[in-house]
Order: sequence, then C-alpha cells, then structure tokens
Amino acid sequence: MPDFNLDLLRRLCEAPGISGREDAVREIVLAELRPLVDDLSIDAMGSVIGVKNGSGGPKVAVSAHMDEIGFYVKHIDDSGFLRLYAVGGFDARVLVAQRVIVHTASGDRLHGALQASSIPAFPPTGEPKAPRMDDLYVDLGMNAEDVKAKVEIGNQVTLDRTLVSNGETVMTKTLDDRVGLFVLIEALRKLGDHAAEIVALATVQEEVGLRGAMTAAYATDAEINLAIDITVSWESPGRSPEQWVTRLGHGVGLKVVDMSHISHPRLLRHLRDIADARKIPYQLEVLLHGGTDAAAMQRARGGSVASTLSVPTRNAHTVNEMASIADIQATIDLLAAYLEEAGSRDYRYTVS
Repeated sequence: MPDFNLDLLRRLCEAPGISGREDAVREIVLAELRPLVDDLSIDAMGSVIGVKNGSGGPKVAVSAHMDEIGFYVKHIDDSGFLRLYAVGGFDARVLVAQRVIVHTASGDRLHGALQASSIPAFPPTGEPKAPRMDDLYVDLGMNAEDVKAKVEIGNQVTLDRTLVSNGETVMTKTLDDRVGLFVLIEALRKLGDHAAEIVALATVQEEVGLRGAMTAAYATDAEINLAIDITVSWESPGRSPEQWVTRLGHGVGLKVVDMSHISHPRLLRHLRDIADARKIPYQLEVLLHGGTDAAAMQRARGGSVASTLSVPTRNAHTVNEMASIADIQATIDLLAAYLEEAGSRDYRYTVS
C-alpha cells in the first residue's frame, strides 16, 4: 500500500514504554496529534487527550493504549545479574534466550540476554522443565560493579526487537497496542467532514488493569466510546477453526464480546452497516480471554455506548506479534468512516 505510513508505525513500535513509563511513546503521539486536533493536554496519570471540535454532534472518545508489556528491575545480585518484576501478561516459555534492553536513569540502553536459571545449558534426556517468571534473570555481560553503578531498582526493561515487513504483514514486539495508536492517528488524518466532537485518547497502564482509561474516560465523559486494540488470530497449526477468533487478511475485527465488556448492539450494528456500505472488510470477534480500554470507558460515570475495533494479530504478547497491513488499513478506514457518521443514529434505550 503506497500511502501506508510504515515509518510512523515503526517509530511507535520501537519506542520503549512499559506500563507507567510511557514517556517516549507519548512524545511521538503528541507530535503526531498536534496538527490534527484543536486542543491537546496530558492528564495526571500521563494519558494524552486530544480534542477535535465538532458542530453539534455527540462526543465520541477513541482510545488506544501507549504501554507495552515489559519489566521493572527488582533486584541486582552480587554477580551483577538482574531479577525482574513482570508488567503485563507473559508466558515465560517464550522469553528464554530473548534479548532485552535495560533503560537506565541516565538514558543509557544496556543490551542483555534474558535467561532462566531452571534450564541448564545442556539439558538431560527427557522433557526440560518449563521455566517460570521467577526463574528469569538478565545477563548484561558486565562485571557486578559496573552493573550496580549504572542500573537501579525500578529501571524499565523492554524486549529488544525491531519492526520488519514483507510488504503484506508487519512483525514486531509491540503491535499491542502501538498499532492502535497508529490507527487512531491515521484515521484522524484521513477524516473528512464530521459533526461529532472527537476525543483522541492515548492511555497509560492498560496492561495492568485499564488504569489510564478509567481516569481519562471519567474526565472526558463521552457519549460514545471506542477502543482500538489488537485481538488474537489463532489460525495456527494445532488449532481448529472454532478457536481462531480472527484471521489475518480478512479485515478489521468488530468486537461482539470479550471478558471485559459486551459491545453495545446498536453501535455494533452501525459499524457493520458502514463497513458493508463502504465495502470495508470485517470479521466479527468473540474473544474468550482478555479485554480492552472499552471496558473502563463503558463503565465510567453513568455508563456509555462502547465497542472495540480490533486488529487481528498472531503471536500476541510475544516478540513476534504479526498483523496484516490490509487489516490495519481496514481498521483506519472504518474508524474514519464511523467518525464522519457518528450522530446519525440514536443508540439510546427508551421507555415505551
């Protein structure tokens, strides 16, 4: 796709920003949103709030989260090895022998290897023991004195992986949810005439309990809320079709239900009708695990109409998250189209 802004997606994905340390991502978001909105602010928790004025339509908030799963340094032993506190949902089995970056208070980026003390270099015959998070440590390859001089408790640690693309898909460590930020920014860039007041939210600390969305949604008090996030695509060997949830290359995911929220049926119908009318490919999503910012937004104050647009993603919460460029573009197209039409239908329940 010639107009697909791969450079922006790469910069978003490669910026470090675990929950509570979203600073580098926030700077990119602020720079991109500034020419696209009429007002820009940051709340007390660090979420970005951009407002694009409307002309009498409803207030619509669109949220994507800035934070990635990662680690804090919790202990430095006498040999200079680091022990970690996990921030977000990890499967320790996919972390062994990955490279990581320790981000120091002085701005240094120290590259290290993530290893597991429970796995010997040459395992004995038979099934090796599955590692646990408590087994993991970081080896920086430095003497203990130098490690202790540079690293301190609370430094953030991110997985070390760049974004690559074969022209059809992108693969990197942080599509969750930098691709959501990308969709939000690019949809605002694409947006035509609209009546709705649009609130663009780039939230913090989603991976540890939707915390930024709770406060931002309470302050924003929008009538309609949309989250933009990834969803799983489990179309892999060993899984039967009823387990796939979504498929790469089959369009934007329209959330029906997940563990955190049930999409408002009238909003979901509106999104489907717009996609059908504009020939935007989509797939309906029922997710048995996980949730999105929409859950917190839906329940803020007196409640609101809410749903989620999802980018189908393979290998979620690993260093090899993979998504289709066509699906990402479909998500941008549907979000922009919906924001242009928001207010054309009334979703309210009424007493007969």
